[in-house]
Order: sequence, then structure tokens, then C-alpha cells
Amino acid sequence: MSSEPALSPDRRSLLFWTTMMAGAASLGASPARAQPDGHSGPQEIGGLRKGMFSFMLAHEQFPVTELVQLGALASKSGFQVLSTSDHFQPWQANEGHVGQAWVTLGALGGQSHSWMGTTVTCPTLRYNPAVVAEAFATLDQLYPGRIFLGVGSGEALNEEAATGAWPKWPERWERLIEAIAVIRQLWTGEHVSFKGKYYTVDAKLYDAPAKPIPLLTAANGKKSMRLAGQHGDGLISDPVSWKKWKSEWEAGAREAGKNPADMPVLIEHYAVVGGQEAAKQAAELWRFGPKAWHSLFDVPSPAAIQQQAEQQVPIEQVLKSWAVGTDPEVHINAVKELFDSGATIVNIHSGQPDQRKVIEFYASHVLPKFRQPA
Repeated sequence: MSSEPALSPDRRSLLFWTTMMAGAASLGASPARAQPDGHSGPQEIGGLRKGMFSFMLAHEQFPVTELVQLGALASKSGFQVLSTSDHFQPWQANEGHVGQAWVTLGALGGQSHSWMGTTVTCPTLRYNPAVVAEAFATLDQLYPGRIFLGVGSGEALNEEAATGAWPKWPERWERLIEAIAVIRQLWTGEHVSFKGKYYTVDAKLYDAPAKPIPLLTAANGKKSMRLAGQHGDGLISDPVSWKKWKSEWEAGAREAGKNPADMPVLIEHYAVVGGQEAAKQAAELWRFGPKAWHSLFDVPSPAAIQQQAEQQVPIEQVLKSWAVGTDPEVHINAVKELFDSGATIVNIHSGQPDQRKVIEFYASHVLPKFRQPA
């Protein structure tokens, strides 16, 4: 976020986390080899392969019953990853929905064969990190080897609205760093005696994951990108932040003794299969996007966010980075640019009401162009 102030993290938490990561080698990347696009990089990242497509299941815009159906169709159609937002309220009031993401994943897993996870869960205020650890360990029991956890520092529309608490950015990241440490320790299955600045845990998970669950950290600004590199197994971000702050994320990863080439990078990419009118209709629901990480993350009311977005953000600005049209080349080129930039997973997010149209279009015209040989 451009508004990020200087952070003075809890050194004990940082040291502890770095020690944990050094011993975890949690994503076990295979040796690098040439990719179909001519680039080199690890083919396997704990099962999250370079060149994967994800489909975004937006709880803000659709009811859970429909999201389960869409996720099943996307998986059947060739999307190797299904990503879900994890909100208490929608970003804008006109989006009209919000179901509980973990329940959706539990219902969806039996109807799909793809990787599944959140983009993203805030494990610090609305959820206690110990409960997050338990929930995702349970999902991994149901669907072993295809669950990931995306975490972030949260938005006021979820955390403040549900709890009344909304600390400043430095504290939110301190909490996130500490929460990651709690989650990782509990996932070992060992007894955990943790007393940090914000969280105290004296317990163990009796049904811990058999293998480490990939934990991806979301970031959208210079300082948060470096911290995400230090503390996550991978990154969740948007195209603008990724291209602008990629070097910060890579530097953070190297500072923690990790190789960025061995870490998944999931980039959310907006796409509309249709003309300009369809794109404008979709953009009205996601109008907050260009200001989401500059100011609107601090606003607890979806109605207020919508009003500010409508007043401050022209539709043309929203659509500037979207892939819009029915020409497959428009979508293929946009995705290729993201993969060429180093993205591991491109997360297709369409705000249009007919999500099936998007899934079927990508399955027929886009995904085959990036299919890797067996």
C-alpha cells in the first residue's frame, strides 16, 4: 500500500519465524527445467506448478450455492486452482453477497480435483490464528495435498466491522507475522507453547497436516511486498503491485534464505468475455479496485466504499488493466505477459454475471495455449 508507514516488527517473532522456515523447506521445489514458453523455473512448487490457471470464486458477488457449482465446472474445465475470497462483508454494497469461505471450500472439494485456497484470509482479528490452523488442517484432511492458505493483514470492512478493532498498519503486520508463526508451529503436530506480543497458545493440533500446507502471503505495497517475501511460502498480489514491487518481494525472500524462483506467485487478473458495455457493467461492482490499497481498505462500510469509488474512480480507470473482448488473443496475450513477468499462477477474476461463459471461453480458447506437455 502506498500509505504504509515504517514498521518496527517484533524481533522475537521475526527470529522465530526465520528459524521455522529454515527447517521447513515447506514447498519442496523440484529442480528447474525449461518451460513451454522458453523460460526456466521450477516445474513443481509443492504441487503448485509454474503456468497454472486459477479461477476466482467471488463470495462478494455470488451466493455459496452458485460458487460451488462454478468451482466444480472450472475444475472440470481445466483450471488447476480454485481461489476464494474470505470476507465478512462485500467490498461494495451493490455486490450483494458474502458466504463463509471455509464452508464453501469444504463443500466444493468433493466436487472438484483442483487445488483450493483463500485469497485471502486475515488470521489476526476476526479469526484467531490457532483456529485458522485447525480449519485448514481439517480441509487438508478432507482433500490432502490440494489445500493452500492465503493470508493478509486485512481490511476494515471485515475486521473492524466484525470486531470493532482496527489497529494501524504496523500493528496489523506484527500481528500477521506472529499469526503465521502460530499457524506453522501448530501444523507440525507438536505441542505448542507460544507467548507472543499478541497471541498466547498452549496446545497442539491432534490432526495436523501430513505435509506442510503452502502458506502464501498477500501484499500490494513496497514494505508489505518485502515482508511477504520474508514470511510467506509464496505471494498473492495484483498485476500493478507485482510489476512495481517484484524486486522488493524477491529481496525479502532472499533475506530469509529462500529462492524466489522456488516460490509460487499468484496474480489476480480481471477479465471480461464480452464487449465494452458488459465490461462497464462488471466494473461497477469492482469499482473500488484502483483505490483499494490506497485508502478504501480503511473504510468499514461497503456502502461508503461504493459511494467513494463511484465519486472518485472513473470506469475507464477500473478497466485500464482488464482483458476485455471475445477475441482469444486479447486474453492470451494478457495472460502471457503475466507469466513472462514471473507469475506462477494467473487467477482469472471476472465480474460479469455469466461466469459459466468465462469458464467455457477460457477452457476452449485460452487454457489450451498454455497447456504443458505430460
